[in-house]
Amino acid sequence: MPCTVRTFSETVGVPAGQVLGKLLAMGAGMGVNINAELDLETAELLAVEFGLEIDFRKPIDREAQLLATTEEEENPEDVKPRPPVITFLGHVDHGKTSLLDRILGLDVVSGEKGGITQHIRAYQIEKDGQAIAFVDTPGHEAFTAMRARGANVTDIAVLVVAADDGVMPQTEEAISHARAAGVPVVVALNKIDLPGVNVQRVYEQLAANELLPSEWGGDIEVVKTSAATGQGVDDLLDTLLTVAELHEYGANPDRPAFGTCLESSLHEGLGVVAKVLVQSGTLRVGDVVVCGTAYGRVKAMYDTLNSRKRHAEAGPSTPVNLTGLNEAPGAGDRFHVVSEIAEARAIAQRRADEAREKSLGGTAAPVTLENLFDRLGQEEIQTLNIILRADVRGSIEAIRKELTKLEHPEVQIKILQATVGGVTEADVHLAHATSSQDAASQGTRSPTVIIGFNVVPDEGARLLADQFGVQIRRYDIIYQVADDLRAALEGMLKPEKRESELGRALVQRIFQISRLGTIAGCRVLAGTLERDARARVIRESRVIGEYPLDSLKREKDDAREVREGLECGIKLRGFNDLKEGDILEVYKVEEVARTF
Repeated sequence: MPCTVRTFSETVGVPAGQVLGKLLAMGAGMGVNINAELDLETAELLAVEFGLEIDFRKPIDREAQLLATTEEEENPEDVKPRPPVITFLGHVDHGKTSLLDRILGLDVVSGEKGGITQHIRAYQIEKDGQAIAFVDTPGHEAFTAMRARGANVTDIAVLVVAADDGVMPQTEEAISHARAAGVPVVVALNKIDLPGVNVQRVYEQLAANELLPSEWGGDIEVVKTSAATGQGVDDLLDTLLTVAELHEYGANPDRPAFGTCLESSLHEGLGVVAKVLVQSGTLRVGDVVVCGTAYGRVKAMYDTLNSRKRHAEAGPSTPVNLTGLNEAPGAGDRFHVVSEIAEARAIAQRRADEAREKSLGGTAAPVTLENLFDRLGQEEIQTLNIILRADVRGSIEAIRKELTKLEHPEVQIKILQATVGGVTEADVHLAHATSSQDAASQGTRSPTVIIGFNVVPDEGARLLADQFGVQIRRYDIIYQVADDLRAALEGMLKPEKRESELGRALVQRIFQISRLGTIAGCRVLAGTLERDARARVIRESRVIGEYPLDSLKREKDDAREVREGLECGIKLRGFNDLKEGDILEVYKVEEVARTF
């Protein structure tokens, strides 16, 4: 279920004309035809009309099964240590790619257009017999965009800060993105070989952004490096391996593989080449893979450092370039190994259909301050994420002070980023990423709203916000910011439930109906009974249970309410052991909004 009239007719062996006749008699309307879809309730009524016993089943959700295999907990005995996955973040031209080139022994940066990374790179090296995987992205926007699609592949973020420039605007944004990803941060203080660098000034800037260096008693490791001379590179690798050892990253190499597509392209002679990172299991040549709307059988896997070197298999934390997919998947799409090519094709086709419907139907309803009440999660402490942009630093401090007054044990405000300047596309990307849910591991969703104080979004940010459904709120009075956020937090509080007594009824007669169960013929002793209510069953002055009203009738007609002194028929949902003389206390549970 659901099914069409034609499918129902063919399955039960009843002519379609008779099924349509019954539907018309049931008031389905003149527009019904053999292609009309039947819901479960209508199909059950048809089965009763034709005197048939039918077992209705929902279709198997292959997508849900696939996600369930990803989310299921591994047996601790099967989990083995895996290499950490490191992502380099930082301001433009602070030496991220040059530093990675020094680690890998390559010279990629000189070949990059304008000296800026244009493509995602992923490599694996060995240091003292221990493997480390590296991912280099063209700016943290791409890193964040992948997380927005449920692809948090990073274990440790390396924040590259140039010692001569210090913390720059994109550095602050990178810090926000790494913090939002929930991964440990190691700072590489690059270009340390330049004359006149002021390390203490950089430490102060890091501390101001809540990254307190370990030399100052904090928990953030800062390694002084130089991509030009190689100074500190070994220390950086040793630090990364130490952090990885503390976090004990592991995976099961013996399960069917799954991971993330980092990038894909078309190559002459090879077809679609997808750069993927295996996150768990072992990917082998010949495996059937589904990745987003793409699927296929793995024809070959090439090393990401040496394109001539082939791999027969790739274990956890191993990046490879694979061929064999029918189309290029998107960056951030998850890939899974499945048993049959037909299953992969069906899953990919369903995803393509859903994507087409979504593009035709527009984006989902945006998260706004007004509708947060309808977007309650299931976690104990609800979090409202804020990205704050203001005209001057003093405004940020004043708003922060106001927000400290909004404290409650069940809800909280988390400032992901607070910087001076107008709202940019990077802010919208961050808001979209933190408002999205990682299907594999992220859990409940926390809404994110961008606050602009005396600043406006640029046109690119405005268009992107409309596309992603991200709300940008603009203010010029501080207390209005506090008032609106207080209202939003109150809307996130779980409402208080209160019982409202409606009336009492005496069970006078019991009717047993085979298809429906027990119907109680009652007289209303006091108050007014309502259909969408609950009832306590009282027998011999004892409450024996509480059940919702399944139906309320006056004579043979459904009734919305029955007043004092009138007789009615009542059926309780999930309880058929009513007896004559029972008292039904009918009440309603109302939800009342809370404040603080």
